[in-house]
Amino acid sequence: MTRTRSPRSRKKPPSRGLRPWLGWALKLSLVGLVVLAGFAVYLDAVVQEKFSGKRWTIPAKVYARPLELFTGQKLSKDDFLTELDALGYRREPVSNGPGAAAVSGNTVDLNTRGFQFYEGLEKPQPVRVRFSGDYVAELSSLNGSKLPVVRLEPLMIGGIYPKNLEDRILIKLDQVPPYLLETLVAVEDRDFYSHWGVSPKSIARAIWVNTSGGKMTQGGSTLTQQLVKNFYLTNERSLTRKLTEAMMAMLLELHYSKQEILEAYLNEVFVGQDGQRAVHGFGLASQFFFGQPLSELKLHQVALLVGMVKGPSYYNPRRNPERALERRNLVLDVLEQQGVATAEQVAAAKKMPLGVTTRGKLADSSFPGFIDLVKRQLREDYRDEDLTEEGLRIFTSFDPILQMKAEASVNDTFKRLAGRKGSDEVEAAMVVTNPETGEVQAMIGSRQASFAGFNRALDAVRPIGSLVKPAVYLTALEKPSKYTLTSWLSDDPLSVKGADGQVWTPQNFDRRSHGTVFLYQGLAHSYNISTSRLGLEVGVPNVLKTLARLGITREFPAFPSMLLGAGAMTPMEVATMYQTLANGGFNTPMRGIRSVLTAEGEPLKRYPFQIQQRFDAGSIYLIQNAMQRVMREGTGSSVYKVLPSNLTLAGKTGTSNDSRDSWFAGFGQDVLAVVWLGRDDNGKTPFTGATGALQVWTSFMRKADPLPLSMPQPDNIVQAWIDPHTGQGSDANCPGAVQMPYIRGSEPPPGAACGGSAPASAESVMDWVKGWMN
Repeated sequence: MTRTRSPRSRKKPPSRGLRPWLGWALKLSLVGLVVLAGFAVYLDAVVQEKFSGKRWTIPAKVYARPLELFTGQKLSKDDFLTELDALGYRREPVSNGPGAAAVSGNTVDLNTRGFQFYEGLEKPQPVRVRFSGDYVAELSSLNGSKLPVVRLEPLMIGGIYPKNLEDRILIKLDQVPPYLLETLVAVEDRDFYSHWGVSPKSIARAIWVNTSGGKMTQGGSTLTQQLVKNFYLTNERSLTRKLTEAMMAMLLELHYSKQEILEAYLNEVFVGQDGQRAVHGFGLASQFFFGQPLSELKLHQVALLVGMVKGPSYYNPRRNPERALERRNLVLDVLEQQGVATAEQVAAAKKMPLGVTTRGKLADSSFPGFIDLVKRQLREDYRDEDLTEEGLRIFTSFDPILQMKAEASVNDTFKRLAGRKGSDEVEAAMVVTNPETGEVQAMIGSRQASFAGFNRALDAVRPIGSLVKPAVYLTALEKPSKYTLTSWLSDDPLSVKGADGQVWTPQNFDRRSHGTVFLYQGLAHSYNISTSRLGLEVGVPNVLKTLARLGITREFPAFPSMLLGAGAMTPMEVATMYQTLANGGFNTPMRGIRSVLTAEGEPLKRYPFQIQQRFDAGSIYLIQNAMQRVMREGTGSSVYKVLPSNLTLAGKTGTSNDSRDSWFAGFGQDVLAVVWLGRDDNGKTPFTGATGALQVWTSFMRKADPLPLSMPQPDNIVQAWIDPHTGQGSDANCPGAVQMPYIRGSEPPPGAACGGSAPASAESVMDWVKGWMN
């Protein structure tokens, strides 16, 4: 019989319930906590490593020369005020505090800012400068005590940027102006001082506002979270990035004080874009938008910068001034509501204009030609990463006033010559130096001076034409027993047969020969034939040696055509050559850098100028005399239709074949300038040296107002009276007798009687007389 179990006797299967799931959940939670803890440890290491180490790569900052003031200095009030404007000095009724200036008639009162120079810290001080004409008549403190010299802080003219093109000026909390920190906290993170990196209250408020409005209008990120996002993370919009940001913010708050976090935020925040350069931090933003140090900003300026944090492009005050003004005033309202500023202060601030600088002004420009020179010279001593990451401070010889005048001269001249066919295709380059030191003071690498492309001042290698002629005549004048300024030269037609059988036949620009001319006339009128004859007499190899002594390191073939400038040089090389002529025969290597400091202001390297005597002072005195005659009676004489006749200058025009290159190089006592005009495709231009480059040079010299050339007469130079018709010695009392310089022993003997026969052409005599009459 089969037995069956009763229902009561059956065993129930074990209950599966929730306990296995709870077990798995606990295990997963444990694993998650371990992973989260590991991730937190990793993030903690990331946060501390970067924040405690080198937080930013800082580009090298390049500064112009500091303007030094002293009684008797040649400086106009207008130029002085232009420099103050470039430095961002505020015009006020009474100069009150660093960076303020007050103008009353010919007197300017200012409070300098002070600066860390190579020699040490120069402290801020109140200064009174009184002008008389184009000179500083008096320099004193505001209490009346005389000051020997005052040095202003230099203008920052550019930087050497890393590949990411980020730029910033690091600031400390004690450098921030009143209201900045309070405004930043009031607008961006009211609970900053009470939260631990993440603010639940701010998140809840943002959710409420965004939900009520139906769109995203407010964020819940704290200042710490914003810093983390900018400093460590990307702009990716995802939940994972947001959670990572929150965790890193709390870790940052765990290790560092609120003050450290605020200081980092002030230096990291993105505030705008300058072309390809990213503007980070309030320190650079203050200079970029207002041309002033951050410490000098007023309430309305602070409100504008803080307001831009929400959207630097959207609230850009240059592109969207109305939008920026509305945002600034909204920030001011918040300050009043939060009790940061009074109603009266806010009302006064709202009446102020935005006050941002206009793009293209001196304080807001870049100088790519000169910065290019600085980079090339620095790379001889520093690695690229040193220049783009270590925050070096580079002090240069750049003169912003001369640069401004050089750029204006190029622009003005091209506008005036715009009607000439083909002038639109002509490019330009210019180099301006101090003849005594070899320091480059201004440079233009393109007709559009702010264009950062091909730098023609350094890289355009073009035939120099007649600019080579002073080297030919200097070679001859170094042989005083054979050549003097009044030696006779033949300008009759010449043909020279080369080793290859080809015949070289130089011609004068006017296609005429001029008979017999004085040696100095061959240079003054830039006669090709007489110059070629002289060069062949002294020897082409010797002329090339003279070029090398003048500072030209390029090697040229010893062809006769070199005597007329077939050799090609850059404008910078031409400036080197003429520098030696202008500096009494002393060669000084061209330089643009004076010194380098570390980011902390510690001296790193100086670049003293070097000097070497290459020529006897007597022969240089004679060639300078001949080059002055170029300006008085020769191819450069048009300058005195614009410049005063008592301004002694020396120079030389240059024109290459078919007028493909227009050159002029010339100097006064304290300024030397070289100008080149030509086409990049080497096509013909509508200009000669006199009708093109000389016009730019003349315009520049009128603006620069140089001192007259005044080379002391060397001991081996004597002045002799001569007959202007014959070049023979004459008595001082003879009608028309003139003085000429000679190296001692080469002068003509005194004439016993007045008059004599002239072996020169009538044209030569008339040129001579005309020159002395002028």
